[in-house]
Formats: sequence, structure tokens, C-alpha cells
Amino acid sequence: MKIQFAAPCLFGLESFVADELRNLGAEAVAPENGRVFFEGDEHLLARANLCSRFAERILIVLGAFEAHTFTELFDGVKALPLENWIGEYDEFPVKGHCLRSDLFSVSDCQSIIKKAAVERLKQRYHIEWFEETGVRHALIFSILKNQVHLFLDTTGTTLHKRGYRPTANEAPIRETLAAALCAMSRLRPYHTLYDPMCGSGTILIEGAMLVQNIAPGLHRHFTAERFPQIPPEVWREEREKAQNAVVPAPDFQAFGSDIDEEALKIAEENAVRAGVRDKIIFRRADIRDFKPATEHGTVICNPPYGERLQDKKQAARLIETMGKVFPRRHGFSYCVISPEEEFETLFKRRADKRRKLYNGMIRCQAYMYFK
Repeated sequence: MKIQFAAPCLFGLESFVADELRNLGAEAVAPENGRVFFEGDEHLLARANLCSRFAERILIVLGAFEAHTFTELFDGVKALPLENWIGEYDEFPVKGHCLRSDLFSVSDCQSIIKKAAVERLKQRYHIEWFEETGVRHALIFSILKNQVHLFLDTTGTTLHKRGYRPTANEAPIRETLAAALCAMSRLRPYHTLYDPMCGSGTILIEGAMLVQNIAPGLHRHFTAERFPQIPPEVWREEREKAQNAVVPAPDFQAFGSDIDEEALKIAEENAVRAGVRDKIIFRRADIRDFKPATEHGTVICNPPYGERLQDKKQAARLIETMGKVFPRRHGFSYCVISPEEEFETLFKRRADKRRKLYNGMIRCQAYMYFK
């Protein structure tokens, strides 16, 4: 069964998602701003949900059309074969967004799409009332420059929620972004990873999972597991493949430190839940005392940003400190994500490479030093 999919992602991670999907066997991979379109079968649906480190969701593309009026929106949705996925008892809530389009009211579009879906399904199932007590089939719409895409969510709880971090410290980094920082730092199974401001341990945990090829969705469930169109054996087979793809990394070691003892406690608990506690050594330490204990290392960190004036001054001093304790050193590379436009001035060194990223809604840059 050939299916067209879309994988929404954080801005700046499109190429990571595209490469990842190709490696998972996806066809017709086409990255756009904030999402990647691709094609595959029901096995790829399960595999992408289980194995994607960088995408936020895996969506089925139900259809696309142009709409400038509510009538065009209604007719466009009503023309789509929604019954191929949504049964007569299924729940089908609607949510989405509009951007730079004639139709700009999200709530109105939400209402019109729901009405059109009901009318389509009423005709197909010959019933007047939908109980919506069955399997959840969330409809997600995107209206960008009057181009409407209607999707069916297969993921449920977003993919960045791996399940190992039920609690976190203040301002945690998203798991998908942490995994991308590890990937762009070219973290390898023989490397030593450091995060001297590790907070709840997300970067360290994602790094340990990456080098061991542990599928991030291996121990969670997805909405599409209840879809009758996807046989249960598909999920069993893909889970087994993902489990068998895990590779030991006996030479990998990670070191995490933080000044906050409570954050370190949370980080240790998260590492245990993620199954990588044996790969990470935690200790309480100030960034000013950062002294790597190995000859080689990959340092990746997400320092506090600071939004109030006093916090901004503290954040600036923190960057100056990092410039001192992250010196040019053979065998070491550094990757710091920050929204600070004067980062390189404060760090007192131009980055060897920079990459624009978003940490949530905050526009940042990943500053990389490896020469």
C-alpha cells in the first residue's frame, strides 16, 4: 500500500529529517520549510514513528488543494476519500494553522473542515450522527499561501517525547533538537561526550542513544497502532527490527555536570529510564571548573539564555566563561546552541561553522568549533 506522508520538524532540521527518512527506506523525499514529504508503505509508517530522531510527527497526506474561500475549503475537504482511514465510529478532531492566506481564522477553518468531513462520511456510511467513540483519527490542516494540506496524524503524543523525561528542569531542550546537535557534531561510538551544563541530561541521553542506534520510539506507543488498516504484525516486525539494530558501543562514554543538584538527580533518573545510565557519569560542578579528563572529547551544550536584563548579563558572562574553559585543543570539538547575536564576540573566537536552528520558538545558532 503506497502512502504519501509528511514529517513536520523544527525549522533548521529539515535536511536531518530528509536524510534520516531516506536511510529508513522512504521514497520521493522532498524537504520544505518545517516539514518533509515522502512516500512509503505501512511498514515505513511504523518504522518512521519508531526510529525518527529528528521529526516531530509522522502524518498521512489525505489531500491538497487551493482554497481562497470557505466554500472552496469545504468542497475541497469533502472531495477527499476520508473513509479510507476514518470509520463510522472513529473520533476525528480537527486542528491546524493558517499562514499568509486569505483564510486566516484558525477556528473558522477548523469548523468548516469538521463540517465537510462529517458530510463526506455521512454520505459514505449513510448515518446522520457520529458517536466518535472509537479510535482517534486526528485531522491536521495546514493552509499556507492559500494551499491547503489535510493530514491524518499517526503519532499521537509528539515524537520528541520519548518517554524517558516525565519531568525536567527549567527551559529544557527538545529531544529532537538535542539529537540533531549530536548528529551535526558527528558524534561517534568511540567518542567521549561532555555537557558541562547538562540540566535534565537530554543531550547526553540522546547522544548515548544515537551512537548505539537505539530507536527513540522503541518503548512508547503510537496512535496508528490502533488503525485497522495497519496489521499488528507490521508493528511487531518493525519493533523487532529496531531492537535487533541496536549496536553496543563499549568505547563510548559521556560526562555530565551541572551546578544544580536537583537537575542532576532528574538527569540520572532520565538516563535510567532511557536505558543508557551505564554510559553517563554525572557530577556536580560549576562550568568555571570544567576540565575534561580525557585527551579527546565532543562538547555539546545548551546554556541558559536569559530574557530579562539581569539574566542577559549573566548569560553574557556565561558565554565569556565558556570561551575560557573551551580552548582550542587538539582532539576536542565544541558545539554550543545560543540565541545571543554577539556570541562569537563574547566567546572571543569565530566559529568554524554556524547553523541556524530554532529551540522551540527561540531563533538560535549552533556555533561549532573543531579546528
